[in-house]
Amino acid sequence: MIYEGNSLAVTLLDDGFAELVFDAKGSVNKFDRQTVKELDEATAALSSRSDVKGLLVRSGKPVFIVGADITEFTELFSAPEEQVLSWVAETSQVFDRFEDLPFPTIAAVNGFALGGGCEMALACDMRVADTSASLGLPEVKLGIMPGFGGTVRLPRLIGSDNALEWMTTGRDRKADKALNEGAVDAVVAPEKLRDAALSMLADAAAEKFNWQSRRAQKKAPLQLSKNEAMMSFSTAQAMVAAQAGKHYPAPHLMVETVKKAASLDRAGALKLENEGFVKLAKTDAAKAQVGIFLADQMVKGKGKKQAKSSAKQIKQTAVLGAGIMGGGIAYQSAVKGMPVVMKDINQGALDLGLNEAAKILGKGMQRGKIDASKMAKTLNAITPTLEYSGIKDADLVIEAVVENPKVKAAVLKETEQAVADDAIICSNTSTISIDQLAESLDKPERFCGMHFFNPVHRMPLVEIIRGKATTDETVNAVVAATLAMGKTPIVVNDCPGFLVNRVLFPYFAGFSKLVLDGADFVAVDKVMEKDFGWPMGPAYLLDVVGMDTANHASSVMEAGFPERMAKLTNDPVTLMYNDERYGQKNGKGFYEYGTDKRGKPTKQAADRAYELIKAEVGDTTSFDKEEIIARLMIPMANETIRCLEEGIIGSAEEADMALLYGIGFPPFRGGVFRYIETMGLDKFVELADKYADLGPLYQVTENTRKMAAEGQSYFA
Repeated sequence: MIYEGNSLAVTLLDDGFAELVFDAKGSVNKFDRQTVKELDEATAALSSRSDVKGLLVRSGKPVFIVGADITEFTELFSAPEEQVLSWVAETSQVFDRFEDLPFPTIAAVNGFALGGGCEMALACDMRVADTSASLGLPEVKLGIMPGFGGTVRLPRLIGSDNALEWMTTGRDRKADKALNEGAVDAVVAPEKLRDAALSMLADAAAEKFNWQSRRAQKKAPLQLSKNEAMMSFSTAQAMVAAQAGKHYPAPHLMVETVKKAASLDRAGALKLENEGFVKLAKTDAAKAQVGIFLADQMVKGKGKKQAKSSAKQIKQTAVLGAGIMGGGIAYQSAVKGMPVVMKDINQGALDLGLNEAAKILGKGMQRGKIDASKMAKTLNAITPTLEYSGIKDADLVIEAVVENPKVKAAVLKETEQAVADDAIICSNTSTISIDQLAESLDKPERFCGMHFFNPVHRMPLVEIIRGKATTDETVNAVVAATLAMGKTPIVVNDCPGFLVNRVLFPYFAGFSKLVLDGADFVAVDKVMEKDFGWPMGPAYLLDVVGMDTANHASSVMEAGFPERMAKLTNDPVTLMYNDERYGQKNGKGFYEYGTDKRGKPTKQAADRAYELIKAEVGDTTSFDKEEIIARLMIPMANETIRCLEEGIIGSAEEADMALLYGIGFPPFRGGVFRYIETMGLDKFVELADKYADLGPLYQVTENTRKMAAEGQSYFA
């Protein structure tokens, strides 16, 4: 044994080659501080040996190395800049010392080699991957850039164009693609990986492969002419500007760093990388995106734990109501291999539901993500029926009929009589109280809400709503079924609107009041999209939701929270609804919708919408972007805080992920609670107090004021 640590060990093989095996405690290998320290110690031990001809680096697990230990980032990134710089510089020098070992090195990559794991492979002279491997530098998804030499070694290995595409998108590469781009030297079957790597290493040691020139290439300036460099970096800058926009600094700085480092050797280029890493680590975007990663891990871990606790197996599902929503839910179940019965009261609706599933599959085929066999298999897993007898064998029934409490109650009662005693019944309601609906059932303990978001196949969130009578077993089984359908479950307690819609409608209320105070809805949309970062501004989102749906939901919210959410008598949403402007459903709302000569969708502000608003407002008023953002976001933030305080949602992390996955909260802001804490809770209270005279939606809770005064955090 040359070296033995907790996460890795180095042994000398019979033929004079050494083998470094990463095999940390736990399910995966990752670069925490201890592992980096052990790598440096192992490198020192290897450097002192005169009997080693070459080194094989591999994993003792089904994956190579998944990257750095992100749980260490929150504390690290809050440290002073000098401390962060010292850490990243010292760590990258560990990889340098490894790269400088006096004999050839090869990485045998299996499974994921991401972030620091990919950088470990890049520090080796050669790389062989098995067919299961995926390599990538996904740091951009955390708002940062590679910090262990990735921006230096990858461009010198595969060219700056390819390397920047890897790094600025964060997408990993399967083994064959990595081979085509030059990131790995060979791809073999998993059972041949170690032998193939040792064979290549022997060839390098015997000088059959010029590993020294390969190493020298990684340590030298980039081989680009002036014109090539200009073309490469200007193209990359344009691509990043178009795709990332102004809110995500990481991809922009990556391009700038590789550009500046092109004429420098390894030491100079790594210095620039270290400095860039620190600059990004201190941004709000990095804190938010790291926060999202950790919150996502927490939510997924909680879901898996709940699913594991379930004793009930869901082998067949049923969907009641075969419209766009029902068809989407049926598709989602079928595409994940779970047979589903789709029931409705008329054949036309069943046809619509099947057509919805076929349409989603057809688009998947056009993009090459689904083949004909998968399409046929998915459609064959959906059984349409007009009779309740068709759902008698379902383990889980999801009611997705019209959003009307009386209709839903009647359907749920009929369903209970048609299914087995242990079948679970759910309602895909977006606002109606689960406790209210449960009154129609004899066994409310097996009933809960299962709120999907539209379009079902794209939106990752499912809100699972626990009623007063709902048992843990019911919730756990529905969580398990949600995970099996490829969705992220977040459990909330019952209240009008549950979590997502309860906090969305105060945002809409803030928008309505702002418009009635004279704001131009187009200007508001522009600020909330371009400056705040929402995928759609409020007027556009209301058009997508549908004015009929929004008008009905706001009535439900008013009944539930009359003090804060009483409807405005001249609410612009109601004005549009009364004028039969339902949004995209009928091509007219705040905007007019159509198609151009090429058949592409068009959207333009509607003159009629302005007429309806002007009759209630009079002259328009110009608002600066800070006021527009404050008047829309304070009501949403306050209501989300109330949901946490009332126990509707279990944690700030779950609330943030629900809004991210359910309504597209801007990722670079990290969710409502991350947004509040980035601003500073004391500053948020100060801002809300400035607008408190606008009504109860703008008034913070006493606990919020107390937490701000005491410097507390929602993430403690």
